[in-house]
Amino acid sequence: MRKKFRLLVTSASAVAIAAVIGITTTNNAIAEGKASSSLEEGKELAFNRKKGNCLACHRITGKDMEGTIGPPLIAMKSRFTKDALKAQIAEPRTKNPNTIMPPFGTHAILSDKEIDKIVEYVLSL
Repeated sequence: MRKKFRLLVTSASAVAIAAVIGITTTNNAIAEGKASSSLEEGKELAFNRKKGNCLACHRITGKDMEGTIGPPLIAMKSRFTKDALKAQIAEPRTKNPNTIMPPFGTHAILSDKEIDKIVEYVLSL
């Protein structure tokens, strides 16, 4: 029983150390100016399956495995202002109570800064 406990503790410690090293590496890259632009960060968040995951429901020109549930994300500047798009992403139930789009802001799936980056990216489409 003790051997299993030691193995468990050792494994958990290794995972924790690996996570800290990964976070430190990421923070160093950002501090050194290697971080991508806000537009690139927005794109990464929009495509990240654990964050925006926009492609699960929306079509974006030039991307594979696009969704067809939501409207295509094209000509966004002609359809939304920056504030209106941010409100739509943060709490889509305001305009459509029956929507299946998750309220990314209300449910804290995305932070305000992350929503701002996604808005910048989506408005560039």
